[in-house]
Order: sequence, then C-alpha cells, then structure tokens
Amino acid sequence: MISKQQKEELPLEEYPIRGKLHQVRPFNRQDPNVWDILYLDEAIPVDLLAKTYMIRDLQSWTRNYLLIPIKLTANALLAIIMTVKRLLPFQFSNYGFMHRSAAFFLEHFVSPEACYLIVRHLCLGSNIVNFLIDNGPDPTIEKSQLYPRTVADLADNAFLVHDIILYNFVFDYNQAKKAHPNWIEEVQQRGINYDSIQSPTIDVDVTKRHWLKFLDLESAIELFKVFYSLFLTSDEFARAVMSLQFDENFGVYISTLTGDYKWNHVIANRHPLAPNSPFNAARDLFIHGIISEYLHRHLELAKQYYNQDFS
Repeated sequence: MISKQQKEELPLEEYPIRGKLHQVRPFNRQDPNVWDILYLDEAIPVDLLAKTYMIRDLQSWTRNYLLIPIKLTANALLAIIMTVKRLLPFQFSNYGFMHRSAAFFLEHFVSPEACYLIVRHLCLGSNIVNFLIDNGPDPTIEKSQLYPRTVADLADNAFLVHDIILYNFVFDYNQAKKAHPNWIEEVQQRGINYDSIQSPTIDVDVTKRHWLKFLDLESAIELFKVFYSLFLTSDEFARAVMSLQFDENFGVYISTLTGDYKWNHVIANRHPLAPNSPFNAARDLFIHGIISEYLHRHLELAKQYYNQDFS
C-alpha cells in the first residue's frame, strides 16, 4: 500500500520533449513548488524552451536582491541625463558605440538565458511584422530582415533598427489599408498565410557561463535604459519608449485579421495615447517581451490548427 506521503510525492507526468527544458520535480502537495506549477500551467501558451529560460531568469539571485537598487540607481541617472539633454542647446547620439557596448555588456555580464531571450525577441518581432505584411492590404510592403542569431549580431544597430522597422511598418500598413479598403475580405477569401511564423534559430549557448555572467533580464534592461537615453537624442529616446505602447495596436491588427480576440486580455502595455513614463520603460520592455512570446505562440498554434484543417 502506498502511504499518504508517497502519494503526495509521486512525480508529475513528464513532457515528451527532454533535454534543455525545465525539469519538474516530484510534486509535494504540502509544499508545492511555484516554479514547477508555473511551468506546467498552460492557461497562456508559451514556447516551452523560452518559458524554461524565463523561469530560470525569474529565480535569479540578482533579480531578488539587486533589481530594486539597480532600478533606483538607473532612474536617478536617467533623470539627470534627460534633464541635461533637454537643457543642452544641441543633441548628440552614437548608435554604433551604444550597440557595441550593449553587445559587450550582454556577452560578459548578463546570464545566457537572458541573452537568448533578447536575441529571440528581435526575431519574433520580425516574424510578427512579416506575418502582418503577408496577410495585409499590401503584401509588397518591405519586410523585416532583422534576424540576429548571436549576441554579437546585436552590435549592428539591432535595437534601433527594431524600433524603426516597427514605426515604418505601422505607417505603411495604415497607408495601405486606406488604399485597399476591401483588403480584409480578400485575405479571408484566399486564406491566411502563416509562412512567416517560424521558430527562430538562436546561437546562444546557455551552458557557456562564468562567474561574471550573472545579471537577470530585467536588471540588465534597467541598466541598458540608461545607455539608451545617453546615446540617443531626446526625441529618439522618447520614440523608443513610445514604441512599447504599440502592443495593443498589434494585438488589434492580429485579431482583426484572424477574427480571434480571445487572447487580447494578456496584453498589458495598452493605451498608446496615454504613454507611460520613461522611468517605467524597462518594466514596459520586460512585459513587451513576454507579450511578444504570448503572441508568437498564439500564432504558432493557429498555424498548426490551420494546417490540420487543410491537410
């Protein structure tokens, strides 16, 4: 006969995919592990490998002990930089140095899991933009070619290019909708094209680490926020911060196309006409990355169902 304690510690069903994924420990009903439960919960689908790295990042000691002092220090520096740059009679920027510094910082001081998620995020953004172009009012709109594979690839102005791609897309997309008022009916007739929704190839070795590569994702973003404000003009920095408010817009773009609004409740960055403070930019960017993961996984699942229907 199995004792009560043994019943409470029976292992949960293991996932068929092994290797780098989160390893669920035996479940203790009297002391459930929050990270195992979070990993197993599928209320909001997320790519399992990305979710594994997110959970590792959330457990980082730097997030638990250094995030708050880093945030306070970063916001103090941001206030000084923004004030000085507004008072100066000239503006300056240095995209190359900023991106090279960011790549060096990530390569040497940020955890491999966080680096993986940052590189992956830029690829997911390109996939989502290209999906909307493929199924939009004008499929000839210039697509995103921003698909970094390594941290070193970010040195080529990747973050700035990411923002510019977003703004150019929103402009071109809305111009095309005006020129083709019946576009949605045409897309529905020919069917949705999911070719752009692919799993990106990321060349970041999460097993390669040393004692200095310890910083978690949100802490790294807080520090990078200071670099961004310093090496962009005031208007460019404000534009970068504002780009995070477009999550709701992109959610509406996708839902208008697919007719599915059930997932939109997960969008936290809302109300682009009431932009958030630059001092919250790091947190907004952190959430933006999670929302992008939600959206991309939503489209991956829609692609699977679509292919099943037509197979």
